[in-house]
Amino acid sequence: MDEELDCRGLPCPAPVLALAKAARGRGDGAAGAVLAVVAEDPAARVDVPAWCRMRGHAYLGADAADDGVARHVVRLGGAV
Repeated sequence: MDEELDCRGLPCPAPVLALAKAARGRGDGAAGAVLAVVAEDPAARVDVPAWCRMRGHAYLGADAADDGVARHVVRLGGAV
């Protein structure tokens, strides 16, 4: 994992906006970077994969952070 974004307590669309900002901040060297979004917002389970499809990134799936909150994992630059 290259970066984990803590979006606990943030409502929709904040988790996806944080992911988009982190991806932009990585610039041209972003391809292959793996980012995770930890979010309690139930919409993130739909929004993060949809953002990946729209932006050409790979949604690698979801697991749980140490405290049990959903963590959505994304690889930048290249859909699966």
